[in-house]
Amino acid sequence: MNDATPRATPDDNRRQVLYWRLLARLFDPEEQAALESASLAVVEDIGLPPALLDPQASVDSIVQRHPELAGEFDGLMVPDAAADEDGDAVARDRAAEVRRAALVSKVLLNVFATGTGAVSAGQLSRWQSDAGWLERALGCSPGDLRGGRGAGGHGAGGPGVSPAGTGGHGAGPDLSRLIPAIGPELGSLEADLVQRMHLREVLADPRLAARLTPSMSLIEQLLRDKNNLSGVALANAKSLIRRFVDEVAEVLRTQVEKTTVGAIDRSVPPKRVFRNLDLDRTIWKNLTNYSPEEERLYVDRLYYRHTARKTTPQRLIVVVDQSGSMVDSMVNCTILASIFAGLPKVDVHLVAYDTRAVDLTPWVHDPFETLLRTQLGGGTDGTVAMALAQPKITEPRNTVVVWISDFYEWNHQPLFDSMAALHRSGVKFIPVGSVTSSGRGSVNPWFRERFKDQGTPVISGHIRKLVRELKTFLA
Repeated sequence: MNDATPRATPDDNRRQVLYWRLLARLFDPEEQAALESASLAVVEDIGLPPALLDPQASVDSIVQRHPELAGEFDGLMVPDAAADEDGDAVARDRAAEVRRAALVSKVLLNVFATGTGAVSAGQLSRWQSDAGWLERALGCSPGDLRGGRGAGGHGAGGPGVSPAGTGGHGAGPDLSRLIPAIGPELGSLEADLVQRMHLREVLADPRLAARLTPSMSLIEQLLRDKNNLSGVALANAKSLIRRFVDEVAEVLRTQVEKTTVGAIDRSVPPKRVFRNLDLDRTIWKNLTNYSPEEERLYVDRLYYRHTARKTTPQRLIVVVDQSGSMVDSMVNCTILASIFAGLPKVDVHLVAYDTRAVDLTPWVHDPFETLLRTQLGGGTDGTVAMALAQPKITEPRNTVVVWISDFYEWNHQPLFDSMAALHRSGVKFIPVGSVTSSGRGSVNPWFRERFKDQGTPVISGHIRKLVRELKTFLA
């Protein structure tokens, strides 16, 4: 044996496992059990989240839950060519190469392993986001390659130079050959995904569209794709959304009306109408007028029930995370807000956010119009929503803030501090992890524990739970 032959290190073996899995998954969607288990062991051993191996997990969702990885994806695939003063290559960091192999595999599989069959608007949206991460990994800005601008589209340096601020690994070999090859491929993949969205064809045919049964998953696709629809297809999409909104609103309105609002106000005389007649009290109060001989009760006075209720003007501020993982809650809470807006002396405000916030209060009475103004998807930054919500609080003791989110936030500490300040001021603060039909939902454990310690535990489950909480506050 030649002693000069370099021996494979454990890190070399780990990297090979990850790249063999990458090749296997690119050419065959079926899992190779041995490669999957070995890759999982490698990922866990180097301290990366197992979600990197989940084909259904987008890069956005991983970075949202592990924000420290965002910088590692930027410039990830810009080659290293750093050299020392003598021109010798810097010694390889084999552990870093294993880590990079895991991240590169995730980006490439999410973008190039698109599968077959019909594609939903949500799947297209996730693919577009992942393609943006691939572009960032190559040292470009999201959209540059698909837009045909190539390396020069992002300004600094031109081909072959890692742009400033992308987190690249330094000036490397000329990327001008690689980028033009990837750009058209990404465009072709995106076009194929759009063509596989058969929903548009169905919407364009009024007869087929009329056969669709509105459901939460269908509404999600329509809301995501509404900007790409026009004419007959857009009209049919709006009709389906309207039908679904009306059906859900009818159910929620029944739940809201099951409990009366406000305490009885006995200072207001009861209205003397038959439906308010208190028959039991009337009989009891007139028993002295009973004639045994005639077996007849003579009534001197009728008694009526008090129905007027004490109501103090209450302000309800609903803040809804409209990122992709919260679509069900967004639809339900938009409809619920419109129902409460119709109650007497309840002033309802609605704010939706992802990385930007929008005040939807002017349309809160019409959930259909509200939903058409939402833009689903993206990350989450609750601080921008808090900046819109705080000025709306004028009387903390008469204000309830319902915050619906999975609370996977970038700026978690500043956001929680501002929420805690609202709670201390006297605002009724209700954090909600999910208000879905099924009651399923994921909540950031960091926020969940702090809300519990604060005395405002997260509501997760069926939307009836939120209805009960709000009715209790308004009573």
